[in-house]
Amino acid sequence: MDQRISFVTLGVANLAASRRFYVDGLGWVPELEVEGEVLMFRAGPLLVLSLWDRAHFEAEVGPLADTTGLLPITLAHNVATPSEVDTVLDGARAAGATSVSDAVERDWGGYTGYFADPDGFRWEVAFNPGPIGQSVLPPVSDTT
Repeated sequence: MDQRISFVTLGVANLAASRRFYVDGLGWVPELEVEGEVLMFRAGPLLVLSLWDRAHFEAEVGPLADTTGLLPITLAHNVATPSEVDTVLDGARAAGATSVSDAVERDWGGYTGYFADPDGFRWEVAFNPGPIGQSVLPPVSDTT
């Protein structure tokens, strides 16, 4: 098996609310949309983020666990500078995200903060100056 992830699929309670947040609020462009069922976004060259209505999600993968509190997963959006972290967090809040934590300098040398989408999924916005953090950034385009 190749070492890669092709899709990240999240079961969401209200697909219309998720659409308003990701499309209308954050400005993401769907690559596939089946109204009331699923919304898919190209999240990288070989990665798709899929937001699936919970009822349709459960019909295929089985019952969701009864949980209280935070699910043990985060999604991360890495950026090239600490100021971009603040800009993205501000944009997410303007789109209706719940602020989880303002950005702070981390012990490991990065600068990160968190927001929650309409279903409470936590998004980390991060500047990671280390090699692995830099390796996930899109290439810088030369506009000169």
